[in-house]
Amino acid sequence: MNEDFSHELEVAKRLAREAGARILTHYSAGFAVEYKGRHDPVTQADRDANAIIVAGLAHAFPDDAILAEESKNTDSRHGHTRLWCVDPLDGTQELVNRNGEFCVMIGLAVQGEARVGVVYQPTEDTLWAGCGTLATVERRGGHPARLTPSRCIEPAKAILVGSRSHTSAALLEVATRLGVARQDRLGSVGLKMARIACGGADLYVSMSSKTHEWDACAPEAILRAAGGFVTDCFGDPLRYNKPLTNTPRGMLATNGLMHAAALAAARSAAEQRFQGGTAE
Repeated sequence: MNEDFSHELEVAKRLAREAGARILTHYSAGFAVEYKGRHDPVTQADRDANAIIVAGLAHAFPDDAILAEESKNTDSRHGHTRLWCVDPLDGTQELVNRNGEFCVMIGLAVQGEARVGVVYQPTEDTLWAGCGTLATVERRGGHPARLTPSRCIEPAKAILVGSRSHTSAALLEVATRLGVARQDRLGSVGLKMARIACGGADLYVSMSSKTHEWDACAPEAILRAAGGFVTDCFGDPLRYNKPLTNTPRGMLATNGLMHAAALAAARSAAEQRFQGGTAE
């Protein structure tokens, strides 16, 4: 399967940068915070970035479906083989906390599989991109550099990346089962998986059934293109354009070499949580 997605990748890069620039205007000027639900903030920066990306994708790819976090999404997307998954501002809580650890994420799924991904951190002007077997990072306008995950295979030496805004009991349980000694905290799912793709961390696990396709598609495409691996917590592939957009059995991302060991630990914890109805 050697389809050329270079045009899609370039459009996604451009739109991510445009959306990021708009977010920074709000970040500099200040913004009001609303809540869609408990612990689920939203700002005008989210909405403006969403509008820029959705309009740009609709213009460039009028036959594709779009699933965006801040849009009113309908079942009409299910008749399409190509689906853009858009999180216009991943890590809104980090925006609110003003720590810079938020990003724009644009991914393309084809026939249910993540194929193209762009993650852009506006505060650092850093863009990660991936498609096929090539993943790159561009830092502050520099030339793209190829991404390579770590070669770590020993859990005791691994770095597990977790959420900055809250401590997950599931994460602690998996770390204990594996014997992982070091845990780094970082905002945004996209930034966590980009850290693994860069070799700065080795694994990430989420047992939340509240993560959605727009959270997973872009970073999965990047990490897989770099040589890492992503599944749910039972070892099955993540799928996109499902009837429900959430990830009902969590998500596990690794450098690839540690996936089997991490999966064994995650599966044991997941069996208790998901089957017992206690997923976070």
